[in-house]
Amino acid sequence: MVITGNSDSRDITSVRGRTIIVTGAGRGNGHAIATGLSQYGATVYGLDLAFAAGESPFTLVHCDLTDERAVTTALGTIVAANRPLDGLVNNAGISLPPENCYSRETFERTMAVNALAPLRLSWMTAEIMKRQSSGAIVNITSLGAVVGFPNNPAYQASKAALRQITKAMAVDYGQYGIRVNSISPGYMRTDMTKGTFNDPEARAIRSQRMILDRWGEPTDLVGACLFLLSDASAYVTGIDLPVDGGWLAKGL
Repeated sequence: MVITGNSDSRDITSVRGRTIIVTGAGRGNGHAIATGLSQYGATVYGLDLAFAAGESPFTLVHCDLTDERAVTTALGTIVAANRPLDGLVNNAGISLPPENCYSRETFERTMAVNALAPLRLSWMTAEIMKRQSSGAIVNITSLGAVVGFPNNPAYQASKAALRQITKAMAVDYGQYGIRVNSISPGYMRTDMTKGTFNDPEARAIRSQRMILDRWGEPTDLVGACLFLLSDASAYVTGIDLPVDGGWLAKGL
């Protein structure tokens, strides 16, 4: 969208020249988001434990997000090279096998990656953004933060926690010009969901819940991220934006 007036002409959806961190950028949704933001002109740092082979248009940063020392070091390096720090996308997440889905170990490990790590990184980032009185944080949640799915209580609890962290931080940091929002993806075709997608029966059951007649692709998340990281959403904070093919809206 281009706004014109007098001699000024600018695209309010632009992230060109902005510095943005994307976690879980090694594959799937995170890789697509980091790649897409880079293609639209942002300077992107992708954080992950490992990255798929091949070239990426963004800077790769190997980092264990549950190791706060490693995160602090990575963040310090990024900030030293780029001022200001304009955006953060907390995408990294895990979903463990269902066999021990009610075990303490599964719950604690899932919460550590999916809720505690983004909470801490968001806080560190927001404290940096306070100095410049601007910034945008986007948390990637899930349909499971809102509705129930079988055999994965830890994942759903972690994403519900992240959804509420979004609102809490929006309240705490809005006074500093920092916006915090979340995106709730539907069923996306990634390595995490390929088992379900490759099962005709399971895929059909899920496809029936969608209004749009297809599963989502990781690239479908890029536009929503552009919106929430750019000036197009300058008066938007504390929301959860579903990108789910209409799953949550569908009745009969």
